Amino acid sequence: MYDNRHHLILGFHGCDEETCQRLVNDPREFHFNKNSYDWLGNGMYFWENNLERAGQWALEKQKQGKIRKAAVLGALIHPGNCCDFLNSKYTEQLAAYYVNLSKRLDNMPHNEDVKSDPHKDKLLRKLDCAVIEQMHREMSIEQEIERRKYGFVTRDTYDTVRCAFLEGAPAFPGAAIKLKNHIQICVRNPNSILAFFRPRLKPSSILAA
Repeated sequence: MYDNRHHLILGFHGCDEETCQRLVNDPREFHFNKNSYDWLGNGMYFWENNLERAGQWALEKQKQGKIRKAAVLGALIHPGNCCDFLNSKYTEQLAAYYVNLSKRLDNMPHNEDVKSDPHKDKLLRKLDCAVIEQMHREMSIEQEIERRKYGFVTRDTYDTVRCAFLEGAPAFPGAAIKLKNHIQICVRNPNSILAFFRPRLKPSSILAA
């Protein structure tokens, strides 16, 4: 009960201009990622209170030819029942789901480096993604069992997943603080997004492109 988050979060999503316009014009739409390497499992990703980082990400994708024109979409997010990995309660749960997944799979996935990343930050989080999806899968099964047995459920599935990440080069020689440190929130329940909007200010990374 005390873990349910009642405050609102400003999130920023780096994307193509066309995607940005479509979601602003029809906020009932939802962009659901299902990549095997996504850091927090399946869902729609936002940088929490970080317009600049979303702009940097979009610009990187534009330079790689993966999107046509870099843009940033803003969102007002109600975290709701949030699996917050900044809280040890949730990180400690992952070990059990890892064990259960290892029993299902003969070959477990691994977190992998991207060749172009000099900092070796394991940007392809295939193992983390698989374990988090195992967690969601088991929770959904438990819900269905309760619903059939009792006619109601006692445990809600997660609306959002949140975590802080250390990424990039050290901020200064010998620092443990990294230049790309950020908090991401992955939205699984579309109803957690109260509104999409276009930020009034563009990130400088896009303006400079």
